[in-house]
Amino acid sequence: MVLIRWHGHACVEVRGGDLTIVIDPHDGASLGIKSPSVRADLILVSHDHFDHNAVHVVSKEGSRILKMFYGETVVGGVRVRGFKTYHDKSRGAERGLNTVYLLEVEGYRIAHLGDLGDRPEESVLKELQGLHLLVTPVGGRYTIGPQEAWSLVETLKPINVMPIHYRIPGLKLPIQPVDDFLKLVKGYTIARLNESSFKLEDYTNTVIIPKYP
Repeated sequence: MVLIRWHGHACVEVRGGDLTIVIDPHDGASLGIKSPSVRADLILVSHDHFDHNAVHVVSKEGSRILKMFYGETVVGGVRVRGFKTYHDKSRGAERGLNTVYLLEVEGYRIAHLGDLGDRPEESVLKELQGLHLLVTPVGGRYTIGPQEAWSLVETLKPINVMPIHYRIPGLKLPIQPVDDFLKLVKGYTIARLNESSFKLEDYTNTVIIPKYP
């Protein structure tokens, strides 16, 4: 079983086997939203901005931390691959680099795009084929927006999609709501959940919208 939990903004928890993974933790207060309530065995940080790098909030004794990790490693039976991408359309000149993480957990391939600001290079897109879950920002301004996110979905054709990094109640960032992305969705069922977590194996061909915790 692989459990996915959304902690608001870009913070996503992945549980598989005996490992709890948290990607892009925030501290809550700096954004005007709730702080993540989880302690991770493995923490992945896509880039070193305040709303994605609050490692102290989710760490515990023995936590493994990978910050802007490019390459491949295995932690607790989970294969982790990091790909260099850009936080803007100027090859990082404006906001720096970004890491796309690809996880292989319990036989599932999960990609978290972090604060992706421009379409990844073809070599990266090729590595992101065959995804069971694509976790993508959709809010625009600081990341790709709804149109670019949907274009990536059309290219990668993941089994399931989970939008992140969009406007939610209390959030201090001026980004777009998820509905702007959902208007573009074709060929997928849209599932608005009543809770913040879901079992990945329960969904096929679905855009999954966990409830903000």
